[in-house]
Amino acid sequence: MDNQPDNHKEERTKEEYAIVLDFLPNGYLNDPRPMFKKTPIVQAIGNKHFTLLELVPKKEIFVQPSDIVYIGEKERDKIHHINGRLPLNKLTPTAKSEIEPIVKKIVHENQARFVEFFNKAQPLSTRMHSLELLPGLGKKHMWEILEERRGEPFKDFDDLKNRVKLMPDPEKIIIKRILKELEKEEKYYIFLE
Repeated sequence: MDNQPDNHKEERTKEEYAIVLDFLPNGYLNDPRPMFKKTPIVQAIGNKHFTLLELVPKKEIFVQPSDIVYIGEKERDKIHHINGRLPLNKLTPTAKSEIEPIVKKIVHENQARFVEFFNKAQPLSTRMHSLELLPGLGKKHMWEILEERRGEPFKDFDDLKNRVKLMPDPEKIIIKRILKELEKEEKYYIFLE
């Protein structure tokens, strides 16, 4: 029973799909590991937990930025295996330039998931609420959000903006927060696991 939370956490952090950030058909040119010099590499970001990943495609498979690839447990059509997680500083310039538009697309297409954060966010301590981790959201906005959601949950980003006075664009502040979390220098993580 004690191991159950750890197992559950491991299941939650696995990505099923990833979005291609960059494709290196000849691998890393300066890689000191000889086996990776000619091995094709895909740099990708998970579409659920925003995990940065290094993938190896199957032979004769070519992908391009923004392609969605299946990386789950079942039979994969394009990806042979996952090498592991990638730190932000190991991404190619192309991959780095693709992150923001792809994160923006994920947030936009999964609006309900992020509106749910505003509807269910909880305090981190007696002095700080998780809503305050969003850039541009202070105590005043936090209290208004908490008061408004008590009556009725928010339906979408527009509903949130209409009901909370001078609310910064919810979609933009979520995107900014995800990009900050990808730098791996935060004390608390809301959207990355």
